[in-house]
Amino acid sequence: MRQYSEDSGIKVLDRSVAIVRSVSRGDKSLAALSQDTGLPRATTHRIATALEVHHVLARTESGAWTIGPALAHFGSGTSPQLLTAATPVMRGLVATVGESVQLYELTGDTRTCIASEEPESGLTYTVPVGSQLSLAAGSAARVFAAFSLLDDSPFPANELNTVKETGLAESVAEREVGLASVSAPVCEGDRLVAVLSVSGPAERLGPSPAAKWGAELAAAARAISDAL
Repeated sequence: MRQYSEDSGIKVLDRSVAIVRSVSRGDKSLAALSQDTGLPRATTHRIATALEVHHVLARTESGAWTIGPALAHFGSGTSPQLLTAATPVMRGLVATVGESVQLYELTGDTRTCIASEEPESGLTYTVPVGSQLSLAAGSAARVFAAFSLLDDSPFPANELNTVKETGLAESVAEREVGLASVSAPVCEGDRLVAVLSVSGPAERLGPSPAAKWGAELAAAARAISDAL
C-alpha cells in the first residue's frame, strides 16, 4: 500500500494528485486505487469521480479508472472550454439519436478521441477516450481533410468540396466492416478545433448516415462552436 506523501497543506489537492499519479502507473479498479493510495474507498471514489467530471480521469469499458484527456488537452493549444462545452451537448445528442457520439482532435498524423458518450443500452460502437485513429478513412478523417491543411489526403477533391459546402461527411463500412458514421466540424471562430461524430452499426445508420442524423449532428456541432 502506498501513502500519499506530498503535503501542500491542502488535503483534497494532495489526495487528488496521489490518485492521478496512481492511475498514471496503470489503470486501476476502485479497490486497487484505494489500496495503492492508502485512501478510504469512499474518499477515493468521491475524488476520482470529481476528477472524471473534469476529464482528468476517465473510465475504461471494464469500469477501471484511467487517465483522461484533460491534461493533454489543456497543453494542446485548443480552447480549454472545449470539453466543458461539448459534454452536455454530446449527452443530449446521444439521447436524441440513440447512437455513440465521439469528439476528435487532430494529433499529428492521427485523430484522437478526446470525449465519448454512449447510449445506455443497445448495440453500440465504442471508441475509448485516447484512441488514435487513421486520417485515411472514416467520416471524421474527411472533415479534418476538408477543413485542415493535411498533406497527402487520400480523399478526392470534389468529395472534400462537398464536405465543406454541406458541413457533413459520412462513411459506411469504410474503416471497419459493419460500421457507419457521420461527422461535422467544431470551430472556434474560423479555426477547426475538433470533429463531432455519430457512429453505429451500418444496418441502422446506412445507407446514408448524413440523411439519417446529419441535421441533428450539425446542430450539436454548431452549439459547441457557439459555446466557444
